Amino acid sequence: MAQTKTIKIEQYGSPLRRHFVQRATLVGLGLNKVGRVKDLPDTPETRGMIRKVQHLVRVVGEAK
Repeated sequence: MAQTKTIKIEQYGSPLRRHFVQRATLVGLGLNKVGRVKDLPDTPETRGMIRKVQHLVRVVGEAK
């Protein structure tokens, strides 16, 4: 079985006073509080969600 690549992201911006679509994207990524870190599969869908809220999250690391 092939292992999927993962990407680790951290939320550093607050979702307060943001558009509800951006808040929903953070919840979809599993982030909704500042300082949370999440390992997610490195797929085009995940990359698109990260790009949508790139001002609120940062990529901490990428792994195999």
